[in-house]
Amino acid sequence: MDYTYKTNMVCSQEISFHIEGDVITNISFLGGCNGNLKAISKILDGWTVDQIEAKLKGNTCGRRPTSCADQLCLAVREAYEKTKTA
Repeated sequence: MDYTYKTNMVCSQEISFHIEGDVITNISFLGGCNGNLKAISKILDGWTVDQIEAKLKGNTCGRRPTSCADQLCLAVREAYEKTKTA
């Protein structure tokens, strides 16, 4: 399933990815720190929801209580929970 998540309190505006079971692929960010987010997307391709959360959940950016990486954790968890109830 392809999924798009609208971010909050970060520079990127949305995150899109594909989820199959609990595996995440084809991650892309709209906006944000282009080079860093492209690198994160490549590194995490094929990781599970739990693996992504274990490494990135709670990561902050400057004074913000969240970051694009933390928002990705929220996005993949939300998508995974929706696939379980569909």
